[in-house]
Amino acid sequence: MSKPTDVRVVGAEVYFLPIKARMPLKFGAEVVEAVTGSRVRMAVADSSGRCAVGWGETPLSVTWAWPSKMTYGDRDEAMMSFCRMLAEGWVGFEDAGHPIELGHGFQHQVMSKLVKKFNSRRSKSGQTEPMPHLAAMICCSAFDIAVHDAYGILHQRDVYEMYTAEFMNRDLSAYLTPADDAGVDFADKYPADFFVSNPPKRMPAWHLVGGVDPLDKDELTGKEPDDAYPVTLVDWIRTDGLKCLKVKLRGNDATWDYDRLVKVGQIAVTNDVDWLTSDFNCLVQATAYVNDILDKLVLEHPRIYGMILYVEQPFPYDMEANRIDVRSVSARKPLFMDESAHDWSFVRLGRELGWSGVALKTCKTQSGALLSACWAKAHGMTLMVQDLTNPSLAQIPHVRLAAYVGTIMGVETNSMQFWPAASDQEAKVHPGIYRRRGGCVDLSTINGPGFGYRVDEIDRQLPPPAGSAGRFE
Repeated sequence: MSKPTDVRVVGAEVYFLPIKARMPLKFGAEVVEAVTGSRVRMAVADSSGRCAVGWGETPLSVTWAWPSKMTYGDRDEAMMSFCRMLAEGWVGFEDAGHPIELGHGFQHQVMSKLVKKFNSRRSKSGQTEPMPHLAAMICCSAFDIAVHDAYGILHQRDVYEMYTAEFMNRDLSAYLTPADDAGVDFADKYPADFFVSNPPKRMPAWHLVGGVDPLDKDELTGKEPDDAYPVTLVDWIRTDGLKCLKVKLRGNDATWDYDRLVKVGQIAVTNDVDWLTSDFNCLVQATAYVNDILDKLVLEHPRIYGMILYVEQPFPYDMEANRIDVRSVSARKPLFMDESAHDWSFVRLGRELGWSGVALKTCKTQSGALLSACWAKAHGMTLMVQDLTNPSLAQIPHVRLAAYVGTIMGVETNSMQFWPAASDQEAKVHPGIYRRRGGCVDLSTINGPGFGYRVDEIDRQLPPPAGSAGRFE
């Protein structure tokens, strides 16, 4: 079963872009001051030999995907090394089809084997800690995104017009299994059936309040950058007209977490912010920790409690090993999976345990994010699209996913807070998605085939490729 629009991957290149933070960003127990951007160029060809090139990008967010006592440098180098292996793996993958078919097939047929091979090599060289599955998915995502982009460019169509029966060989029942109690049938359903009917060109933007971010002038140390951007939360709210704040918490210090929520909430109320969400960074071990904070908040600061739109991923991201019944939390506030939601099967497990929503990320692959979105929406779960502090090209598939799947409220976007210079060239073409005005991002400049990057108009100078395979002719 095939279509004339089917493609296969014939070339892959990966470039590594060093990115330095203007402000430190706290992830869990670690503070991030730099990150490596992985930018991928992929060539696809159809059965007639026509070829097109597409692009994908993701930051290799080591501290988010691979919490460990290993040095940051060792983990970063391991993820870059795996990206090089993926370039060869994608070109060696001989299947042809639609990008979702290729992305799904590669992850299940090839990537799992590459991860085992990679970790075996690491073990033999004395590196006993294996690379986690989440880290491997981040590495793979830029390649997967680039295939979707190249497919649209080859056929001169917006890729979001191509998630339909006209282009896909198999419906969603080939990929997704519904919950036994849901009465859901994926036969004759395609991703486009779950898209919103009129995707917005302007969306509310969520600002990240990091664990070491200064909230007001009293928290300044004098070591902050002196540049064109705000530093304190108060100044960010006023400059960008913010209405939505995501508050990073510790997850292992209830007093600090409560006080932080209250102080951010008081600033939010004073400055006409509408919504808050709390992110406990997977460090909470029991539901009582979250429940006690929420219950105290509703009694002492009911307005701030009412502003909390949802709670994000308090519990360990290895959901299979930590099957915590979370219904008591989701009875208080909508509870969204993030790190745990590797793919739709984990979303299904989360629903069984009482989670009410899922936070999607393109860094878990475009193919996987779309399949998870379809499964969740079919089962009445609410969606959010969360950031990985996505710079430059990584921002465009990120905001487009949020626009098409429909979220509880806008999209999280914070690269302009922590590494705005990384997007300086892309921002000249798409100013509205690399800055927030009136509390929103503006997608109106995104147009054309593939993801609508308009790469030819972006004056981005790349280093030599760090890994390559196949051909680009």
